[in-house]
Amino acid sequence: MIKQKQIAVLGSTGSIGTQTLDIINEYPDKFRASVLVAGSNVELLIEQAQKHCPDMAVIADERKYSALNSALKPLGIKVAAGANAVADVMELETIDTVVTASVGYSGLLPTLRAIQAGKQIALANKETLVVAGELVTRMLKESKSEIIPVDSEHSAIYQSLIGEDRSYIRSLIITASGGPFRNKSAEELVTVSVKDALSHPNWSMGAKITIDSATMLNKAFEIIEARWLFDVNPEKIKAVVHPQSIVHSMVEFVDGSVKAQLGLPDMHLPIRYALGNSKRLHTDSKGLSIADYACLEFFEPDSEKFPLIKIGHYALERGGNTACVINAANEVAVSAFLHNKIRFTQIKDIIEHTLLKISFVTNPTLDDYVETNKESRIIAEELIQSKLQLE
Repeated sequence: MIKQKQIAVLGSTGSIGTQTLDIINEYPDKFRASVLVAGSNVELLIEQAQKHCPDMAVIADERKYSALNSALKPLGIKVAAGANAVADVMELETIDTVVTASVGYSGLLPTLRAIQAGKQIALANKETLVVAGELVTRMLKESKSEIIPVDSEHSAIYQSLIGEDRSYIRSLIITASGGPFRNKSAEELVTVSVKDALSHPNWSMGAKITIDSATMLNKAFEIIEARWLFDVNPEKIKAVVHPQSIVHSMVEFVDGSVKAQLGLPDMHLPIRYALGNSKRLHTDSKGLSIADYACLEFFEPDSEKFPLIKIGHYALERGGNTACVINAANEVAVSAFLHNKIRFTQIKDIIEHTLLKISFVTNPTLDDYVETNKESRIIAEELIQSKLQLE
């Protein structure tokens, strides 16, 4: 009998987390959700735990502990709460794979603990490598831990590089849908609503990453992530707009050939591949029919209309704690936009103003990243509350 892979789902109630549980449910002989971790959605976490019967359920929001304990203790499911508990659970000996499906900076410390514990990591939390890519890659060299990317773009590159000599890479080409505002003018972006920004044409994602797609900052983050995942010179990494979202990314080699991974815009595909440890699992789900996509388009991104797409290369060139500042300011700004406190175009302004106010750290330690994240959030909040004319 094949041993079930014991999986911890960090961010189980989010978009990637719920789809991960779909995959676990699809292959009950191969996978088991042994630990479920959520931020604050205790109602859905309870529902998931009742269905999947994990060994443990953890809620980051300590205020929700009582509700979680009351619902799950009678079922024999261990419960815990708080940021420390989220990080601690990553080291449980019973866990084989950690799916980091949480959104934002909150995924960094648990992922580092999983690396220290030597776990296999299915990485969907791009902020881990955006904020602390150098630290993460250094720790991976000292651990038996392995990262398999879950982001569709990085999964595509990962698959395209199997069997290839990476010294032959000419470029990594990360595809972008262009988001909901690809055809809008720069002037129109000033007045777009939250509803407009959340109406992604191809993907069903959480609110934060959907806004990052709309600003195209997610592509800047993916460029940073690709640099650390694949150890490629940043100058060799670029983005291209591909409205159909069928080609998930490409690798160009020195002989002029290009390898790409194609598929429907469905996150179940890269999740399934990562959980299968790079082995392709049979599924009855609908596949891609090329005949349905006779026309595949590709365009250079408009960096004048979407200036944040350039900030990834800037962060890599400057190094240090730059990307950590950008990420923290963006998380605060996106939250403010979602709550109608700022305009869509002011997200960029808040990031740029925060960068100007935070001290640069050349070789940051983990403590430096923690402090930079904290200070950047305070500055970004002050900028929002001051009602300054940022533009």
